[in-house]
Amino acid sequence: MSQPVIMETGENAMKIIISPAKKMNIDTDTLECRSVPVFLEETAELLEWMRHLTFAQAKELWKCNDKIAEQNYRRFQEMNLERNLTPAVTAYEGIQYQYMAPAVFGGAETDYIQNHLRILSGFYGVLKPFDGVVPYRLEMQAKASEAGDLYKFWGDKLYREVTEKDQKAADGQPDHESSLIVNLASKEYSKCVEKYLTPEDIYLTVVFGELPDGKVKQKGTLAKMARGEMVRYLAENDVKDPEGIKGFDRLGYCFDEALSNGREYVFLKKEQPADRQTV
Repeated sequence: MSQPVIMETGENAMKIIISPAKKMNIDTDTLECRSVPVFLEETAELLEWMRHLTFAQAKELWKCNDKIAEQNYRRFQEMNLERNLTPAVTAYEGIQYQYMAPAVFGGAETDYIQNHLRILSGFYGVLKPFDGVVPYRLEMQAKASEAGDLYKFWGDKLYREVTEKDQKAADGQPDHESSLIVNLASKEYSKCVEKYLTPEDIYLTVVFGELPDGKVKQKGTLAKMARGEMVRYLAENDVKDPEGIKGFDRLGYCFDEALSNGREYVFLKKEQPADRQTV
């Protein structure tokens, strides 16, 4: 299927969105924080709301065991949003972040992800990779905040930040200018952006799957691994347009032209002996 020609409109026009991870750590030594979360005032509002919950209410919100609930309840009660900060991209410990391996990036790669990568968060809204954060537990789908749920609380703010709508308006650029968004996020987070897309936006979802019965199927863990590896690939190759994404060929995945279109790029995994041994 033919692909639309998409030209980047500025140095940092392409934005890649990814999900956060539940498990977080504190690491103030490996990499330095470069920036402050853009929605820190909103985060402070959520922090105050969380602090007014009883332990039982917080545990119900998180839907976790007592040990995890106790750790995170204590975190929120003692939380300081301005001290002991860890860069977001190293604070999250999930599989996606392990395969991205940002701690071993060179200068060009770290600059690339700071300019192009955005982490969507229920607590912070949108994060640049080197925004300073503290560990928290608050998923986007949680029924939290005075608004009743986080989707209502954040509204279109995540979309506007990812597409830099407000910044463009301040710079006198037309609001209808197209934005290129590469979606590597889960549905829980990507719908915070998808709901507000305009006809001018170019929204490209990347799918990592297999074709067992003639239908593309994604496996959770393998998809998370591939998403992290894809970010690394894009950074190492300074990719700034959709055509460059097609060259990804890691972890046994290859771009499938026939199954892809202008809104969805499909990468199919070719089974290898090593894959079978590690399952």
